[in-house]
Amino acid sequence: MRLLSHVAFLLLLGGICCQNNRNAKTPKSPRKPSGSQRAESQTPPVVHQTTGSSRGPGGSGGSAEAAQEAAAGGRAAQQTDDMRLHFLKNTRVTCNDGTAAGFYLKEFRGSRRWLLFLEGGWCCHSRETCDSRYQNTPRLMSSSGWPQTKRGTGILSPQAEENPHWHNTNIVFIPYCSSDVWSGTGPTPTPPPRPRQGRERERHTNTNPSTNTSATEYTFMGSLIIREVIKDLVPRGIKQAKVVLLSGTSAGGTGVLLNIERVAAQLQQLGAEAQVRGLVDSGWFLESKQPRSPNCPEGVSCSPEDAIKLGLRRWNGVVPDRCRQLYKKGEEWQCFFGHRLYSTLTSPLFVVQWLFDEEQLRVENIYMGGQSLSEEQWQYMRNLGRELKNSLRDVTAVFAPSCISHTAITKSNWVSFQLRGTSLPRALHCWERSLDATRNNKTPAKGCPFHLLDACQVPQCNPTCPALVDQATQQELTLLQMLVAMGLNLHKLGVNRQGDADSLASMVSNGG
Repeated sequence: MRLLSHVAFLLLLGGICCQNNRNAKTPKSPRKPSGSQRAESQTPPVVHQTTGSSRGPGGSGGSAEAAQEAAAGGRAAQQTDDMRLHFLKNTRVTCNDGTAAGFYLKEFRGSRRWLLFLEGGWCCHSRETCDSRYQNTPRLMSSSGWPQTKRGTGILSPQAEENPHWHNTNIVFIPYCSSDVWSGTGPTPTPPPRPRQGRERERHTNTNPSTNTSATEYTFMGSLIIREVIKDLVPRGIKQAKVVLLSGTSAGGTGVLLNIERVAAQLQQLGAEAQVRGLVDSGWFLESKQPRSPNCPEGVSCSPEDAIKLGLRRWNGVVPDRCRQLYKKGEEWQCFFGHRLYSTLTSPLFVVQWLFDEEQLRVENIYMGGQSLSEEQWQYMRNLGRELKNSLRDVTAVFAPSCISHTAITKSNWVSFQLRGTSLPRALHCWERSLDATRNNKTPAKGCPFHLLDACQVPQCNPTCPALVDQATQQELTLLQMLVAMGLNLHKLGVNRQGDADSLASMVSNGG
C-alpha cells in the first residue's frame, strides 16, 4: 500500500511537470496553419526569430508547431539557421544514379522574395568521365550521402552581417546531382524506392532496353529537377512571390542562363506575378584557345566545347528557344556561352565574373600555385582579362574585378569585394532597386551603380581580391611571389623582382 502511494505521488508529480512544460511552450494566441503551409513529418518547419512579420509566404499565419519551436529558446534559434532537405514528390525525376533529387529550404515567413540557388560542379559527358565522377565525387551524382540540413554562406546566409539584402528571404539550395550543366531532360529510369533518413541508398541501374545508349545506368535530368522543385514550392507560397532570383555559381551560373526563361514561363503558367531575375556567378566562360583532338578520345583532353557537344546528345539537353533558333542543328552547344546567349534572353540578369577566372585558366592547363608557368601561358593570362572584359561591356548589370579566383556570392567574405568603392552586395542591391523602380514607373536612384568593370588590367590589381594561396605551402602570396614560385622568368619579361605590383602593371599596360 505504501509502495502504491509512492507510485501515485510520482505519477502526479510527473503530470504536473509535463503540464508546466506544455504551458511554457504554448503561445498565448496560436495561429492555425494555412493550407499553403503543409507540414511534413520528415521536415519540421523552420522557425525564424526576427523582428519582422511572422506571417507566411502566402500571407497567412505560421503554424502552432512553429510558434512552439520559436518559444523553445536558444536550441530552436540555433536550428533556424539551417536549410532542411526535401526530396522531390515526383520520384521519376532523379539524380544520375536514380536516387531521389531534392532541395534544401529555409523559409522566412512573411517574405514574398525567393532565392533559388543552383549548385555548380562542371559535368560528365561520356561513360568514362561519368564513372570517374561517380567514384571521385559521388555527391554530384547521387543523393545517398546528402545531410538532412545545410548551413548557407554568402548570399545564402541568414545573418544580416554576412548577407545584408537577402538574409530575410525564402532561400532554396538545389544540389547538383545531374552532371549536365542543368540542361538534361534524359530518359526516365524505373523509380527507385523513396530514400529514408539514415539508410544508404543503393546505386540504381537502368536496364530498360528501349533506351538505346551506351550508358543507360546514368540519367541526366537537371532541367527537369528545377521544374519539379518549383512545383513542390507552390504549396509553400512561391505563387505569391514578388521576386524570384534564380542564382548559381560556375556550372550553376551557366544553368541560370540556360533555364531562366523556362522558369519565368513556368511561374507565369502557374499564375504567379513574380518578376524572375537571374544572378550568374562565374558561369560566363569563353571558348578555349587550345588546339584539341577533334575526336576527343579522352575526357581530360576535351575542350569545354567538345565536352558540351558530346554531353548534349547524352543528356538530351535543352537550350533556350530563341538562342537555339540562331544555330543550325548540332551547333546548339554555342548557347552554353553567355556572350552568345545573353542577347537572346528577356529576363533581367546580373553577371558576377572574375576577369581571371581560375576555371577558365585551368581549361588552358594553367594552375595558379602549380610548379611552372610558361611565357605563352602568361601571355594567355594577360589577354584573358581583356577578352572577358570586352565580352561583358554590353551586359546591363555586371560586377567584374581583375582578380584570380572562382565563384564569389557564396563566399563568407563576399561583402568585402569592391569596385570603385561599391561592394558586390550593394551593386546587386542597386540593380534590384533599379528594376523595382522601373517596374513601378519610378525614376531609378542616382549614385547607385551596378555596371562595374575593373579599370586595371593586371591580375590581382584590385586590393579587395581574394588572396592567392600556394597549394604546396598553403601560404598567402602576392602575384609576383606566385609567378616567381611558378618559375616565370620575370627579368626576361622586364619585371623587377624587387619591385611591386606597380612595375607589373606598367609592364602589362605597355604590352610587356
